[in-house]
Amino acid sequence: MAVLLAATALSGCATPPTDPAQRAEFDRINDPLEPMNRAIFDFNQALDKNAIRPVAIAYRDVVPEFARDGLHNALQNFGEPVVFLNKVLQGEPIAAIKTLLRFAANSTFGLGGFFDVATPRGVVRQQAGDFGATLYKWGIGDGPYLMLPLLGPSNPRDAVGFAVDTVSSPWGYIVDIPTEASVGMFVFRGVDVRSRTVDATDELERNSVDYYATLRSVFRQYRQAELDGGQAPSGGGDLYTDPAAAGAAGGAAAPAAAGAAGDIPASQLPDIP
Repeated sequence: MAVLLAATALSGCATPPTDPAQRAEFDRINDPLEPMNRAIFDFNQALDKNAIRPVAIAYRDVVPEFARDGLHNALQNFGEPVVFLNKVLQGEPIAAIKTLLRFAANSTFGLGGFFDVATPRGVVRQQAGDFGATLYKWGIGDGPYLMLPLLGPSNPRDAVGFAVDTVSSPWGYIVDIPTEASVGMFVFRGVDVRSRTVDATDELERNSVDYYATLRSVFRQYRQAELDGGQAPSGGGDLYTDPAAAGAAGGAAAPAAAGAAGDIPASQLPDIP
């Protein structure tokens, strides 16, 4: 929240360029905090390359796949109550009921969620079950692009949503969870996610002229697709196209940044879990 408040304060200090072409680019990428974001991005990259990525690779190489999948399922199941709450707030009672049924089935027959017994029976995990998505449903815009320390790409709306989801999780109110356990859960969740994206992000970085700009574009499109119920972004199928540019260009998508990754064909883009 401190980072978010600082970013909000700094956003008022970002002076738009006066040149029409530069102003159009400034508005299109919606990244007035780019100098600060790039500094945080460099910090995240250094931390990732020296600590997070090696740990994630070791975890992937040492722990058997079935165990990694089971622990991943348990983490997902742990967050289902928050998904249920957000689906209620989003006015989707059917999705909320499915979430509740999924949580009950996996918590009992799935041994605390280690085994995902609900998905084979058609009770799949609901997408966009976070408070950032709830704010989106309520008509709140995403705001400028925001790079958060450790957490990575985001925006003010989703950053607030993350904070609300954290405090709205019922587990801390049901049982006394030590701070060490909460931190350990946060770290393990990060390692789990990173272990599943190592290959995709490595390929993305290799194929990027400007990895920061590419990641910004990819994040926006994947997030928008999730908010739209898993549908492909309306701006087109190219992950290097910024969907925010579609409206500014009359529906025609534009590259995320000049020279960011426009020379890379879409066929070479990796799938990101």
